[in-house]
Amino acid sequence: MGVRRDDSGRNVVNQKNQRKKRNSRRRLHLIDGIRGLTLISMILYHAAWDAVYLLDYPWRWYRSSGAFLWQQSICWTFILLSGFCIPMSRKPVRRGILIFVMGALITGVTMVFVPDERVVFGVLTLIGTCMILLGIFEPLLERLPAWEMLPLSFLFFLLTRSINSGYLGIGPLKLLQLPASLYSGWVSAYLGFPPAGFRSTDYFSVIPWIFLYHCGYFLCRTFKQARLFRNRIFKIKIPVADWLGRHSLAVYLLHQPILYLIVLAIQQWG
Repeated sequence: MGVRRDDSGRNVVNQKNQRKKRNSRRRLHLIDGIRGLTLISMILYHAAWDAVYLLDYPWRWYRSSGAFLWQQSICWTFILLSGFCIPMSRKPVRRGILIFVMGALITGVTMVFVPDERVVFGVLTLIGTCMILLGIFEPLLERLPAWEMLPLSFLFFLLTRSINSGYLGIGPLKLLQLPASLYSGWVSAYLGFPPAGFRSTDYFSVIPWIFLYHCGYFLCRTFKQARLFRNRIFKIKIPVADWLGRHSLAVYLLHQPILYLIVLAIQQWG
């Protein structure tokens, strides 16, 4: 009696391989590369932070405005790119919930093990929140003209940039002092109105950063309308950075514990 050949498993594998090839052709590898380069910059920044503040390395420049600009360039890029990818994301709400939970996990771990360096409402909490909100309201946002909303979102970001400090304005220019009653608790801190005594080593409130996130969203729609994604430049793969960009969440979650273990090893044997 002959043996019946079952090709169902092989067909499933072939279908998965074909799906991966299609996704690779559609993927904007340049965006992954930029995200990966930003991750490398972030890892170097956090390594420098650990060296200066945990190992007492005497690097005066790191305490200057130059280091602040370095940190801001990392944050701005991550938030913009996250918003930029929303129009191409299939399940932003589900992924937003995952990222929000990861942010809450980081908060819990730091409050228990390193309370002096705790992270409350950090960048993952912000990005998770923005993904959930944009995923829910995208049907309404799609009706808004991207060309007009892009500069308007950036203007809102600039106007609310100092909301954590108690006022609306652009840079040192104070346009409106906000009432102190807004700055009343944890919920207000989450929204952008931190009360006196609130402390976090990585604080990104919903306002003003959601407007920068919107800039990324409307920038992507602007590119799509102008058919810029057909340009081959978006298919360029940056070695190593492309891989890091495609696994950004895992890299973000793992890099700081690894750096901290290195710090402990240096303190123990250095």
